[in-house]
Amino acid sequence: MRVPLSWLREYVDLPATETGRDVQAKLVSAGLEVETVEHLGADLKGPLVVGQVLTIEELEGFKKPIRFCTVNVGQANGTGEPQEIVCGARNFAVGDKVVVVLPGATLPGGFSISARKTYGKTSHGMICSGDELGMGDDGSHGIIVLPPETEVGKDAIELLELVDEVLDIAVTANRGDCLSIRGVARETAIAYGLPLRDPALLDVPGPNAFGYPVQVSDPFGCDRFTARTVSGLSPEARSPIWLQRRLQKVGMRPISLAVDVTNYVMMELGQPLHAYDRSLVQGTIGVRRAEEGEKIVTLDGATRTLHAEDLVITDDRGPIGLAGVMGGANTEIADHESSEGTTDIVIEAAHFNAVSIARTARRHKLSSEASKRFERGVDPQAASAAAQRTVDLLVLLAGGTAEAGVTEVIAPSAPHTVTVAADHPDRVAGVEYGRETVVRRLQEVGCDVYGQDELIVTVPSWRPDLQEINDLAEEVIRLEGYENLPSTLPKPPSGRGLTHRQRLHRRVGRALAGAGYVEAPNYPFVSEQVFDQLGLAADDPARRVVKLTNPLNDEEPALRTSLLPGLLGALRRNDGRGSHDLALFETGLVFLPRAEQRAAAALPVDRRPTDEEIAELNAALPEQPRHVAVVLAGSREQAGWWGAGRPGGWADAVEAGRAVAREAGAELVVRQGQYGPWHPGRCAEFVVVSDGSETVVGHAGELHPRVLKALGLPARTSAMELNLDVLESVGDDTPQAPSISTFPVATQDVALVVPREVPHAEVETALREGAGELLEAIRLFDVYENDEQLGEGRKSLAYALRFRAADRTLTVDEASAARDAAVALAGERTGAVLRG
Repeated sequence: MRVPLSWLREYVDLPATETGRDVQAKLVSAGLEVETVEHLGADLKGPLVVGQVLTIEELEGFKKPIRFCTVNVGQANGTGEPQEIVCGARNFAVGDKVVVVLPGATLPGGFSISARKTYGKTSHGMICSGDELGMGDDGSHGIIVLPPETEVGKDAIELLELVDEVLDIAVTANRGDCLSIRGVARETAIAYGLPLRDPALLDVPGPNAFGYPVQVSDPFGCDRFTARTVSGLSPEARSPIWLQRRLQKVGMRPISLAVDVTNYVMMELGQPLHAYDRSLVQGTIGVRRAEEGEKIVTLDGATRTLHAEDLVITDDRGPIGLAGVMGGANTEIADHESSEGTTDIVIEAAHFNAVSIARTARRHKLSSEASKRFERGVDPQAASAAAQRTVDLLVLLAGGTAEAGVTEVIAPSAPHTVTVAADHPDRVAGVEYGRETVVRRLQEVGCDVYGQDELIVTVPSWRPDLQEINDLAEEVIRLEGYENLPSTLPKPPSGRGLTHRQRLHRRVGRALAGAGYVEAPNYPFVSEQVFDQLGLAADDPARRVVKLTNPLNDEEPALRTSLLPGLLGALRRNDGRGSHDLALFETGLVFLPRAEQRAAAALPVDRRPTDEEIAELNAALPEQPRHVAVVLAGSREQAGWWGAGRPGGWADAVEAGRAVAREAGAELVVRQGQYGPWHPGRCAEFVVVSDGSETVVGHAGELHPRVLKALGLPARTSAMELNLDVLESVGDDTPQAPSISTFPVATQDVALVVPREVPHAEVETALREGAGELLEAIRLFDVYENDEQLGEGRKSLAYALRFRAADRTLTVDEASAARDAAVALAGERTGAVLRG
């Protein structure tokens, strides 16, 4: 919200010496986030005056049209003679009043003006556009043409209010009242302890039977609708300079008088309004929910297909506006350049449900100044005052007549009341404010307060965010000054440090980083379409997601059930930017909905929640196990003078899973698997055994080509994902000192021929059990397939077996016996035979 200091001073008598920086400090102390203070015209220096164009001579022979003008600037040039100026703009004519900058002046940006020869003529100054004066776009895209009654020679700096200070405030979602000059003025008045001249305090006539007919079919979506009519407006009337300049300073572009007035009142009072051309409205104005598939052309020219939850404004033909978002093109006010300008106007000032407007705006990707205010909360009591203010300005500026009819459709409602202990803010802040301070501060924000030890607080209509006792406590604390709260450092009990879970997560991160992976944290939001791209089955549990009621991005409304979508997206972005050798990892929470859904209770803030309250909150939240995942593509080892490199592949993804399991102290069984995004022939399934039962904790391998194509990933991309919490629960990461033997090792190699469908993991398990206690290590070092030599459908697995005894040197016979026992058990379980 941009707030000109000159406009703010109309409602609060700030000391003349107060600058924008001073006001910024006061508002920041009161809890408003004033990001910047812009000094308009800080480097502007006159003479800058009003001139009248006397003659225009078209200069020929140049690539673009050039005009040589004489302009009457009165006595501003010291001689009274016409000023000769060269100008390339085409949007003015002889007799027009324009803004002229004379030699010796300085324009914004440090641009000094002097007489100079150009296009064969000497130009003594410039005829100025709005952009050259730092005013912004006025819709003309050319020279500023002033009203005919403007006095020649008048100081244009004062006329155009070019020198001002503008506060840029980042308004939070709960402070919709501060999206208006009125709201910021109220906060300023409180901060300075000065009275407020409320612009909404107007004499408003009561409703009667002569107003424009209105029918509200959905009082929940629209609890208040005010309609007023102004007739006999002059189609040629234009917005005065002061109104245009105020709109420009708050960041809006002047359009036409009727539209400018509604925008001005919206910025002033915070109440969005809409003006309809009465001649284009057919019959009764209605408010209802749209019919599914109904269409409307909005003011931006787009044809929009409506949803059944959209709230619309209608007449006898159908929708004429998206309620609280944007009006329809079929009742648009004609601008002053139209041959048939609008003379009769129906003014709408309504109050709509905040959630309904927010959902409609997001559904149609149509954020407007009106929707920003409605979805943050608008004062419903300001609607009639805003309509009256609009009527008054139109009558004043366009010579219209306010018709006697006043329409007000109001759904019955009662003011919101909160009962709060007088010392509740003291307990929340840890400061003794006292009852008098609490009552005074609540009254300053507009609350009615009654009671002694227990206060009955009636919340003002412009503060819908004050819903419960802690909201009231926050008001007292912020107005007393956050900077005045005492600083108390927490005192943790000795002996505590990182939890076991935290230490494991850090060790896993260090292990993966040491293996060459780069950590890439991602947002936990996903679209449900990504599960189709990953090739998950229709009944896969990972498709059950927790959906956000108010997502940051409508295209990603769900919380992730896997880390892979975010990591694969990061890999795709990096590959698209030229980094083709990638190895990324992430540890983070995934979110799994519980079978029983229930609402979480709000925890207290004035004391530590009890263990039962925390347990109840956790029980209402989705399950949130921590996973670890890696993705890799391109080269795993770079080629160089030392030799050829090596591409990353499924084996690297499997080894990453083994590395994580080692850090957790868990024994990981790796076997062939098939799941979702992985290639069925290159997918490993990770299993842990606990209490005699197997649990699948993850998968690793090369991704399926269809998944790579759907996600736009490089060829041969591999991935791994593990449930880290399950690994932690079955693992024992107690540090174990390595056993170092002084006796030599005996190595035996064995090559076994097995059916091709037999997994290596089964053969290795049998060899390990059969070899007994003397086996120190086993390693698969070769896989060979050749139907001619081995037989159809068979493969050869070659293993290196390391034997060692702790108390003696093994003999050849002992090592051979252990090897033969291992081979025998492997043959019994898998049908393995020694390769001849």
